[in-house]
Amino acid sequence: MEKLVSNWFNDQPLPQSYIFPPETRPGNHVIPGCSTIPVVDLSKASGHDRTGIVQQILKASREFGFFQVVNHGVSENLVNDTMNLFKEFFELPAEDKASVYSEDPKRPCRLYTSSSNYETEKVHLWRDNLRHPCHPLEECIKIWPQKPTRYRETVAAYSIEAKKLGLRILELVAEGLGLSSGFFGDKLSESVLLSVNHYPPCPDPSLTLGVSKHCDPNLLTILHQGDVHGLQVYKDGEWIGVEPLHNAFVVNIGHQLQIISNNKLKSAEHRAVTNSKVSRTTAAFFINPSDDCIIEPVKSLIDTDESPAYRAFRFKEFLLNYVSITGNPEKSLEPFKLHV
Repeated sequence: MEKLVSNWFNDQPLPQSYIFPPETRPGNHVIPGCSTIPVVDLSKASGHDRTGIVQQILKASREFGFFQVVNHGVSENLVNDTMNLFKEFFELPAEDKASVYSEDPKRPCRLYTSSSNYETEKVHLWRDNLRHPCHPLEECIKIWPQKPTRYRETVAAYSIEAKKLGLRILELVAEGLGLSSGFFGDKLSESVLLSVNHYPPCPDPSLTLGVSKHCDPNLLTILHQGDVHGLQVYKDGEWIGVEPLHNAFVVNIGHQLQIISNNKLKSAEHRAVTNSKVSRTTAAFFINPSDDCIIEPVKSLIDTDESPAYRAFRFKEFLLNYVSITGNPEKSLEPFKLHV
């Protein structure tokens, strides 16, 4: 528990163990926000503009691997209640968080700091993380935090809406790719993992990171980043800040969607920077295939003049490899590529 950044950060200089090597530091030239990340108005997907919205999503998924959605149908009150609850969780007294804290990466519901490999990592991340599965809800909810008192009730309602939104976006992606309705249902989107990151104010944001450069290993990520800058996407050799928009969700393509589309969609590298003035709390829902789900490029998405870019594999195999090479996003796809 004493390792949690939120327990000791006040009035402390940045410890040496949190200072990143010069080549990976964000530095002082940080782009706080940028309007180039596409914004999709999902309310238009129900009418005559549906085709245009589908093409907008596909274009963003090819060029950025990221986009934001507004008018998404998730209650603003529910989003605000849940995000306030997450902030309240990290402000709980240490004794109330102790039952959830664990340094065992195999524990399904746990509060921890930095990454899963705190003891062996060369440099620590400036963040605390609460992570637990969300579906099937009836089973998962039993292991969730019991404090704050409304945690289980509120997060359950939120997780249902987040998964519903994710499936809606995946349906639009399937339509754009020419795949059958419901293609991304069942085993391809069976599992949902919640990851809540809490970044306390940092004494020197130029030297450290909240989350290192990485790509998500899952199918699709639905993120609420609150109203504080911090998320950045790597594109064309630059870090682009993702502007926090009122009542919007950030959506990003995971590795599995890139593989299934045979590289037609892009899983983009991204990271989280810190700031010196206020804390930042974000909540991401990772939509994952089941462990035994077979992942491979869809034959209809392989053009006549090209070959499949990846071999078939079980999602569990991909995850085990991804975890073993944490910190090296360039290598996460290598064991699954077919070099023709």
